[in-house]
Amino acid sequence: MIEKDKQKLGKTLWTIADQLRGAMNADDFRDYMLAFLFLRYLSDNYEIAAKKELGIDYPAKIDDSVSTPLQRWYEDNLEDVHDFEKQMRRKVHYVIKPRYLWGNIVEMARTQSADLLSTLQSGFTYIENESFASAFRGLFSEINLASDKLGKTYAERNDRLRKIVTEISNGLGQFSPDTDTLGDAYEYLIAQFAAGSGKRAGEFYTPQPISSILSAIVTLDSQEPSMGQRTHLDSVLDFACGSGSLLLNVRQRMGSHGIGKIYGQEKNITTYNLARMNMLLHGMKDSEFEIFHGDTLLNEAAMLRETNPAKMPRFDAVVANPPFSYRWEPTDALSQDVRFKNYGLAPKSAADFAFLLHGFHFLKEDGVMAIILPHGVLFRGGAEARIRAKLLKDGYVDTVIGLPANLFFSTGIPVCIIVLKKCKKSDDVLFINAVELFDKGKRQNHLLPEHIDKIIETYRYRREEARYSRRVGMEEIEKYDFKLNVSRYVTTNLPEQEIDLDDVRNEIVEFNSLARVAVEKHNRFLRELGLSSI
Repeated sequence: MIEKDKQKLGKTLWTIADQLRGAMNADDFRDYMLAFLFLRYLSDNYEIAAKKELGIDYPAKIDDSVSTPLQRWYEDNLEDVHDFEKQMRRKVHYVIKPRYLWGNIVEMARTQSADLLSTLQSGFTYIENESFASAFRGLFSEINLASDKLGKTYAERNDRLRKIVTEISNGLGQFSPDTDTLGDAYEYLIAQFAAGSGKRAGEFYTPQPISSILSAIVTLDSQEPSMGQRTHLDSVLDFACGSGSLLLNVRQRMGSHGIGKIYGQEKNITTYNLARMNMLLHGMKDSEFEIFHGDTLLNEAAMLRETNPAKMPRFDAVVANPPFSYRWEPTDALSQDVRFKNYGLAPKSAADFAFLLHGFHFLKEDGVMAIILPHGVLFRGGAEARIRAKLLKDGYVDTVIGLPANLFFSTGIPVCIIVLKKCKKSDDVLFINAVELFDKGKRQNHLLPEHIDKIIETYRYRREEARYSRRVGMEEIEKYDFKLNVSRYVTTNLPEQEIDLDDVRNEIVEFNSLARVAVEKHNRFLRELGLSSI
């Protein structure tokens, strides 16, 4: 499907969502809408694979007694179902019973079945616990089909769900789905719901243009970015992954065979579920990614708590857009945590450096980390100044990119991207002042493709450009107490024009001479008219 059609599908689904949610909070309705889109994707993918697997035995026609061809096959071939499902688990990594497939759900909605709600509930439970080899427990935990927001009675809720399912089915029916289409529609809807969520959107969404910059940076050769993109990344980590769009951006840039495995972590349960659905919706098998639910600052991901240095996981690339200036509880125990003990703890009022140090700890020696943070980390004092100074003295800060204000749904403040490497080739820091690269929108500013390309190319070739980018040595940075304010090193102001006083004096003399001539001419006219001179 071409890009134009993908956007049209997203807009069609958003219109449906906007019309159907009624008085329901947009964030609440989002969970229902995206869950049904997810079910449609799983069903389509499964039925295509089933048809290929069963070949001529897959019935082309069905009658009114069944809703899907696969349901008829199940009823006619009970003795073969076990082997068939075993094969499907090998090929598509999951199984869905025919009665839970989207086609059956749509048929139940069309015929106004009183069992629609109960079938959906049991279907969601089945997918969470039995569909996949590694159970996706809690995947639909935020989808409360018994909620009063859907209706006061079972019948009212059942009828509301019928309308939602029918409208989504009609909207999707206008398009010919392929592997990426529903994934793109899912991303579009997440962005639209984020736009309406204001400050809460920061919990789950990184604008695509910023994701594009980070993903481009970490996929370039770590030591020689000018050599171009790496051919393979064994692993990528986003420890504050939200809905997973940043990880998917990295995967898209590398190609599905260019990454070994994707890892994410998310504290918010709703957003954690969005991320898992998002991975699957973009064609990833459950063995190709792992999303942890838990607090990153407390390092609650079991895999990352390995104490044996030889077994501790390390990642080729680390990307993150953690919550800005998040309040946390730094404890004495955390001060001895291997992630922080060499640098000290970030202040209680802002965990920005705690997030940075967490990700940096798990970066490979030849890896690249790119993190989005508020500008305050570049100049604030106290504990943050000490952490910043040590990172600089150790030679880990590679690039600092200042971005324009008002790029995020959740905040209008300007942000920066900090690129870190444990083994960097250059002994300076590249500063890119991109604060003036934006297209002004009604509610937000936007980075255009040419702005994104310029930032990436400047990083890649470490280019210097007046009023835009500059490589700065450690001597100069130390002179400014290791502060990294981008504007301190790269100002966007035009230089003041030098004034030549001799030229100014000569101009004044010339103007005075012209003025005398003009006055004399004026007085002559006055005298000829018999008037007094001035």
